[in-house]
Amino acid sequence: MIHGTVRLERHGALARVILDRPKIRNAFNDEMLTDLREIFATLRDASDVRVIILTGEGQAFCGGADLHWMKRVVDYTRQENYVDSLALAQMLHEIYTCPKPVIGRINGPAIGGGTGMVAVCDIAIASRDAFFAFSETKLGLTPAAISPYLRKRMGERNLREYFLTGERFTAERAVALGLLNAAVPPEKLDAAVSAKANLILTGGPEALAASKTLIREIAERSLADSGPYTAEVITDLRMGAEGQEGMQAFLEKRKPRWVEE
Repeated sequence: MIHGTVRLERHGALARVILDRPKIRNAFNDEMLTDLREIFATLRDASDVRVIILTGEGQAFCGGADLHWMKRVVDYTRQENYVDSLALAQMLHEIYTCPKPVIGRINGPAIGGGTGMVAVCDIAIASRDAFFAFSETKLGLTPAAISPYLRKRMGERNLREYFLTGERFTAERAVALGLLNAAVPPEKLDAAVSAKANLILTGGPEALAASKTLIREIAERSLADSGPYTAEVITDLRMGAEGQEGMQAFLEKRKPRWVEE
């Protein structure tokens, strides 16, 4: 399935969402933001899809905002700017809250808003050729929409350094900063992504979705509130059909029904 700027491919339980503007390093504009929101909204409810891989076509993951789009933005009214900026925030939130695990296959540079797409992935694995930067302050701007997700992954101390300097950093440095889970040689990128996807596929689909919600929720709750909340979560899973099947399979020393033979 091809949208104007994004390509969706399905391979069994895997879906690949591919930023498809390679001539301009997959830079995003308003059309790409809409395409990504629509695709992830569709995948959210696709029962046959269990893992999503987000990547870029060509040599870059995402080069940030499209310059042609930015030329239009210069003349926007305040309301138009707000609506336009909110679209980026909404796209990131759509990916971040997707119940399906999302693996970022970071095949090349991710700049500005492109790093936000890295940050909303559950697992991000990059080619060692990739590099990253927050260049917004050099344009008199700030990485506002992407900042909540980057803070979760990189922490305030690191954001202060790289937001304010705009300094470029390598994939290996991105691992140390927490933005990436791993950086591998380019020829090993697909194998590394596939290995993680295969591990995820051994988990129950409902349990994986519940785990993603759990991680988000506990960050916003007090310790006192977390006890009753987590008890409810595990009770619901134990009582559900998937949890019953998983526990029974463990006791019977067999694979659960969701694991392909």
